[in-house]
Amino acid sequence: MKKIIVACFSSIALFSFAQPLKIKKNESGILSLGVRTTVSLFNDSETSNFGTGAGGQFRLQLAERVNTDWFFDYLTADVLNRGHRTDYHIGWSVLFYPYLKENQLFKPYVLAGHCFDYSRLAENADKTNYAERWSSAVQMGLGTHINLSQRLDFSVMGQYMIHLGNHISPELINNQLVFTSEHQHGASLEGHLLITLGIHYKIVDLWGGK
Repeated sequence: MKKIIVACFSSIALFSFAQPLKIKKNESGILSLGVRTTVSLFNDSETSNFGTGAGGQFRLQLAERVNTDWFFDYLTADVLNRGHRTDYHIGWSVLFYPYLKENQLFKPYVLAGHCFDYSRLAENADKTNYAERWSSAVQMGLGTHINLSQRLDFSVMGQYMIHLGNHISPELINNQLVFTSEHQHGASLEGHLLITLGIHYKIVDLWGGK
């Protein structure tokens, strides 16, 4: 079974390198699909220093220098060695390419965007002891594509995400894990650094491809 899976992935990789992408004039209109893995560096001491997760995304390029990135992430992290944190991100970013040339291996970009976030903190031993929140967030950062072929690219990016919403604070009280929500009637700023690696396959040039 493993040999069959490896053979399938190898065939897809060879196909992606072998098949040229029909582009009319520039990369405007290109639709890409991809998968990604993310490391999240939280800025609060109660949570472990980092969370990890995976997700998916698609890109639709609007102009030669402007791309859009639509994504979903699922992240998990340890909480005080007694619980766990789960985050779901769904959102979008605009990518701007300041430097372009033909057949470039590295294609750097700056990004800015917005997402919606659902967070849930729960005790490992008692699933009924939990706290949750919905929030909105904005993010900005830097990244680069590494073009492996005309259709396939590997991407690396770092971005800082700021959440606009209540902050859930876990603490141990009498050896019990307790969750408290701060600023119940207002909003607090909570941020974390995200490092994301992704691989993407260009499917079609939607308004080009002649």
